[in-house]
Amino acid sequence: MIGTLRGKLALKSPEGVVIEAGGVGYEVNVPIGVLSELPEEGEEVFLHIHTNVRDDAIELYGFLDREVRRVFRSLLGVRGVGPRLALNILSGTTVEDFIRAIEAEDVGLLTRLPGVGRKTAQRILLELRERLPTAAEARDRAYEDTLSALVSLGYRKAQAQEALEKAYRSGSREIETLLKEALKYLNR
Repeated sequence: MIGTLRGKLALKSPEGVVIEAGGVGYEVNVPIGVLSELPEEGEEVFLHIHTNVRDDAIELYGFLDREVRRVFRSLLGVRGVGPRLALNILSGTTVEDFIRAIEAEDVGLLTRLPGVGRKTAQRILLELRERLPTAAEARDRAYEDTLSALVSLGYRKAQAQEALEKAYRSGSREIETLLKEALKYLNR
């Protein structure tokens, strides 16, 4: 199984990306929102990977954040939800909004996502209610992991917390984007 992939971004398109690593170009399916956060073609990229093995193909699904990959895998555990539908769901909303919809049992939000009908939305609510972290837990984990990364890079904790709060106010929620935003504030 491929767990992570680091390499040069060879191609970026709505159908997915191609990452060249060790002379091999790996086709990786990514949520639409990830495309805008990826660097330009030719630059290095790092993705957390879910490997889906079928009789006729091996498919890779890539995510910038380990937590998003975990939600993707949780969705795969729902009866009737395959990798394509799970990817569509994560392309149609943020992980935080998805988790909030599960907490609030918001069938309406789920049915507005591409490919999700009422029955599928109800199954998702029923099966994921206990398995996903709360929105607050997801924020706390991302915050703590990013803070730890900043401190390990040599920044003082108070200085790192201040930059991290600014990054949160700018709308960043995933560890990698939080880290990039916080570093922008710290390096001014």
